[in-house]
Amino acid sequence: MNNRLSKLRDALAQIGADALITEETVNRRYLSGFTGSTGWVIVTEKEAFLVTDFRYVDQAQEECPHFTVVNNERKSLEAIAQVLKKAGVKRLAFESSLSFGTYSNWSKSFEGVELVPTSGFMEKLRMYKEESEVQVIRQAVKIAEDAFEHILGYIRPGVTEIEVALELEFFMRRQGASASAFDIIVASGHRGALPHGRASEKVIAAGEMVTLDFGAAYQGYNSDITRTVSVGEPHPRMKEIYEIVLKAQIAGVEALRPGISGKEADAVTRDIITAAGYGDAYGHSAGHGLGMDVHELPNLSTASPFILEPGMLVTMEPGIYISGLGGVRIEDDVLITADGHDVLTQSTKELLILPV
Repeated sequence: MNNRLSKLRDALAQIGADALITEETVNRRYLSGFTGSTGWVIVTEKEAFLVTDFRYVDQAQEECPHFTVVNNERKSLEAIAQVLKKAGVKRLAFESSLSFGTYSNWSKSFEGVELVPTSGFMEKLRMYKEESEVQVIRQAVKIAEDAFEHILGYIRPGVTEIEVALELEFFMRRQGASASAFDIIVASGHRGALPHGRASEKVIAAGEMVTLDFGAAYQGYNSDITRTVSVGEPHPRMKEIYEIVLKAQIAGVEALRPGISGKEADAVTRDIITAAGYGDAYGHSAGHGLGMDVHELPNLSTASPFILEPGMLVTMEPGIYISGLGGVRIEDDVLITADGHDVLTQSTKELLILPV
């Protein structure tokens, strides 16, 4: 945590602020390690505070050894104001997601403090993963990949999408996940044309492709994997589409390295799919950052402003979606390294045709 606080203080100096306050769950945990549901992190030039209520004081003292824990005694606004006054804070950075009501209350209550809005400030710090973070994500990936191997023996004609999703989540929880990273996508047959087709009561039938997009939430971090399998022999056109997506996805992963832009990485996949005649059927970006949030910076898209650097961790997930027929998406989690990349997800990407 000390390294994160040092990076934060350097960033604050660059914008001329002498402290940051955040209540945002993920950013609060990233800076302090606090896993409770209520609390404000305040980081100044020399000190770090966690303001919370009596329910979490003991927990915060255990989880946040580098922070001074302040019991707000059910008067959070007054407690925060007192911390700022004692620390001599004059310019306080806050996240632009703050509600207008809270901003108004702070403006009135924090005497002598100028509020400095920031956008994407913490998210840009979180783009660069420490080795300890990568190790946790690797375990989240392992849980998801073990779940994928498990579910291959469960998917068959007559099973509903929601039953597959439940089995995936039960399995991941049994392996140590705290939850699914997001609502599990199980989209079979024609529903595969829905990029975010959350699992439904639809019954899986022979000859259908099934897209599985899921991940494990583990110790505050997430994995995100997509594989598309076929239940019995697929429609010939779907088989062709699968090979196009696979070619694009492999090329996209191979292109990931320091110095490439998110826009260029997206173009690698988009050019292949467009050349095959399916450009209009690929309507989302190639990938996104992954960590404490499932979708975080940097993004890989046609408008991405980011240049990839070592320590960034992204997904690569092109897809093709044909209304009334189905869809295919394949996704890996990839760490950008000093000399290229490290693909964390190792589950096979060859088309699996499950027995019926």
